[in-house]
Amino acid sequence: MLNNFPAIFTKSDFWLPQVDHVFYFILYLSTCLPAPLHQNYKKKKKEIKARLNDFTTVHCGEYFYELAFCLLTPQSSQANAEKVIEELKAKGFREKPFNPTPHLRNPKHYIRFHNVKSARLLELRKIFPQIYPHLLNRREDPRKLRALLLKNVNGLGWKEASHFLRNIGFRDLAILDRHILKHLQGLRVIGEIPKSLPPRKYLDIEESFFNYATKINVPMDELDLLFWSEATGEIKK
Repeated sequence: MLNNFPAIFTKSDFWLPQVDHVFYFILYLSTCLPAPLHQNYKKKKKEIKARLNDFTTVHCGEYFYELAFCLLTPQSSQANAEKVIEELKAKGFREKPFNPTPHLRNPKHYIRFHNVKSARLLELRKIFPQIYPHLLNRREDPRKLRALLLKNVNGLGWKEASHFLRNIGFRDLAILDRHILKHLQGLRVIGEIPKSLPPRKYLDIEESFFNYATKINVPMDELDLLFWSEATGEIKK
């Protein structure tokens, strides 16, 4: 049994009782990603860090459309949301109001609940000037910024608010989609995947995720993209 221990245990350690070896081995395992994930992280680490750096370089002139994108993604594909945003941007939706519904209901890039989401995009145009100055303050606590968005942007949920802030360069906010929750359950960070995520539950899982990331010494944002790439094959999100 001892011959199968990791290289961190040497022959000079063998004077310790076997129970101590077991204790330290279990401690070692609890502070590492499982082997397959760890190997994939090492392979993807450079690309993951580069992607996170990309978010910090998003021009402030794109913030409105990044937020609009996050309003469109619930229960619709990111690819479709991206195509709709490209069309709205090309027509200058932020500068001049028009009904975006035809773009959202286009079968080529259909967005579910297009009427409701179109109304929310129009609301966003009106309130965005009040939100924008806060987004420029890089010293702002990202959790306070998220609370501000949740309070003021109609239709924006916890996951989407966290997603938006991450996409413009803020860190340490969990984006708890089904792929992330599945991995957290597999790693026993959470006991089960919740059927819903009310605020208290969201914050509890976010804290557990952050603590786990700290324990294994891998930033939570990097784990997020790792888990996402494991599920989708892409480092994008």
